[in-house]
Amino acid sequence: MAYQGGYPGQFGGYGQQQPGGYPGQYGGYAPPPQQIAVSPEIQNIFRNVDKDNSGKINSLELQAALINGRGDHFSDTACNMMIGMFDKDRSGTIDIYEFEKLYNYINQWLQIFKTYDRDASGHIEEAELSQALTQMGFRFSPQFIQFLIVKNDPVHRKDISVDQFIVTCVQIQRFTEAFRARDTEQKGVITIGFEDFLNVALTTTS
Repeated sequence: MAYQGGYPGQFGGYGQQQPGGYPGQYGGYAPPPQQIAVSPEIQNIFRNVDKDNSGKINSLELQAALINGRGDHFSDTACNMMIGMFDKDRSGTIDIYEFEKLYNYINQWLQIFKTYDRDASGHIEEAELSQALTQMGFRFSPQFIQFLIVKNDPVHRKDISVDQFIVTCVQIQRFTEAFRARDTEQKGVITIGFEDFLNVALTTTS
C-alpha cells in the first residue's frame, strides 16, 4: 500500500499478496447479510495493513502502510483525515468494508496526482498544482498557490507530495462547501460571525 515515485501499481504495489482471504473471514465474523463480500485483493491488502489482526485498521496502521514519493510515510494529518472520512461509527478505526471505500478513494486521488506528476517524481510543483486546482474548478492567484506550496513544504518551498496534495484538496473542498452554504446570494462574499468562523475552521480541518 505504499506510494512510490514511478507508481508501481495501485497503491504502489503494497507488500506481498498473501494467498487466501483475511483470516477468520473479516476478523472472525461473517459478513452481514446486507454487505457485499469484498474482493480477495482487498482482503489480502487489509490483512497486511491490519498488523494486530483485530479486524480493524487505525490511523497508525494505515500510516505504516502508506509511503509517499519522497520515501516518507503519509503524515499524521492525512491518515487521521482519511480514517475519519470513512469511520462511520466514530470508533477511530475502519473495518474491511470501510477500508474498501478508502482504498478506492485513495486510488482515485493517486490517478489525479499522477496526471500532473508527469515525471513520476512523487511530487508536483507550483505550476502543476495550479493547473490541477484550476481543472477542479478553483481559480487561485499565483500568490495563494505559492502559499499552499510553502505551507506544505516550508523547507524546500517548491513542491508537495501526494499525501499533502490530498489533504490540501480535501480541505479546500470542505471550506468551499462551507462558504457556499453561507453565500446565499452567490456573490462570492460572506459575512461570518467569530464563533461560526471557528466552527467552520475546526470542522473542515479535522
